[in-house]
Amino acid sequence: MKGWWTHAVISLRLHFRNRLALVYGYVFPLLYLAVCWVIYRHESVPLARHCGEFLTIGILGGACFGLPTTLVSERERGLWRRYRLTPAPSWTLLTGTALVRYLVLLGAGLVQLVVARLTGVPWPVDPVGLLLAFTCAAFAFIGLGLVIAMLADNVTAVQALGQCVFLPMLVIGGVAVPLSALPEWAGQVSFFSPGRYSVEAIQSAITGTELSARAFAEIMLVVNGVAGVTAASLLFRWDVGEAGAGVRRGWAGLVMVSWLAIGWLALEGEFGFRPAPAEPVAARRFASWQKIGAADVARVDFDLPPDTGVVTPIAVEDDVPDGDLAEELQVMHSRLADWAPRRGPVPLQAVRNLLCVAAVSDVLQQPVERHVPAIILQTLRESYPKAQLIKMLTWIALHPEEGSVIRSLDDLGIPGEVGDETELRQRMRVYATKFVVRLTGRPH
Repeated sequence: MKGWWTHAVISLRLHFRNRLALVYGYVFPLLYLAVCWVIYRHESVPLARHCGEFLTIGILGGACFGLPTTLVSERERGLWRRYRLTPAPSWTLLTGTALVRYLVLLGAGLVQLVVARLTGVPWPVDPVGLLLAFTCAAFAFIGLGLVIAMLADNVTAVQALGQCVFLPMLVIGGVAVPLSALPEWAGQVSFFSPGRYSVEAIQSAITGTELSARAFAEIMLVVNGVAGVTAASLLFRWDVGEAGAGVRRGWAGLVMVSWLAIGWLALEGEFGFRPAPAEPVAARRFASWQKIGAADVARVDFDLPPDTGVVTPIAVEDDVPDGDLAEELQVMHSRLADWAPRRGPVPLQAVRNLLCVAAVSDVLQQPVERHVPAIILQTLRESYPKAQLIKMLTWIALHPEEGSVIRSLDDLGIPGEVGDETELRQRMRVYATKFVVRLTGRPH
């Protein structure tokens, strides 16, 4: 134990004496944050919805490049051969280095959050949950970084292997590109990527929403971490030319097996991460929305994100849009009057279509998103009697998986298309519940 602690302390000291390591560890994560700010600067709080993204990118960079680069360069310089002469076992080297990297990632993440706070991002709703989510993500990617270090023969190989993991995870893994902007096939592929679960878990802790999704994501990240650490220990070699190293490389498949397993579980709807296809309890109690009563309204989950938050926002009365924003809303409102989906033969589906307008604007993070719900609620009130509207909204809140959804609103002047239907239905459920609150006066 003393050897492990000594190695960890020495590694930490060496890290802070290395200027290049400090640049990679702290400057690059801030560059990722700056890129996110530039991309999302049109939003009311540019970084609030993307903390999970830039924190995950920082973890990925430090774990899949910084960590294996350090280990492989030490091995190339012959330091590991010297460690081999000591009585300390190989796990001392691996776990001590992993602990140092975790502390570096934690420090870089804290710096990112402080800088984001200076731009107006509120503090996390659940700081303890954020620490847990961050730790699970760091564990998963540190395990992956250790595997890269064991597979690579030199630092150049580290860069190549790291890019093979880093870039796909950023583009189609749900890290740098929002899932709502991805095509449907890419959204399905992202379920096999630990990057998606890192973003989900961290962002959920920051906004305080989707607790069941966070629990699933953290479990899957831990599974990935265990697979990575196990594979790295089986792949461990003190020197590049060590006998039998090539045969042992097959153990790297453990990481891929864990990725395939979590993807399958997510697509099957296990652990509540995705809506299960089973019939909800409420559906077995009554046959249609017309039979909804006060007791059924009470069963709705009124644990909602705040209207002033970054998820499903609703503008306050004195928040009056002006300029281009007011013009865009006016165009949408005028087109909504003759919008065919709101006048369909099935009232419940017509209400669902109107909720899609608010949900799509929210998922796509349009500048008008916080003003659209008020227009939709006004349209609903003008279209249906209050008692009937409460029943339909309650039914939708209890059955978000039913009916069809609209992913694109180009005909209303709102550009873009939602790729993740699950996320869209979740936002519809929240807006339906918030409208029930306004119609019934129920506190939440």
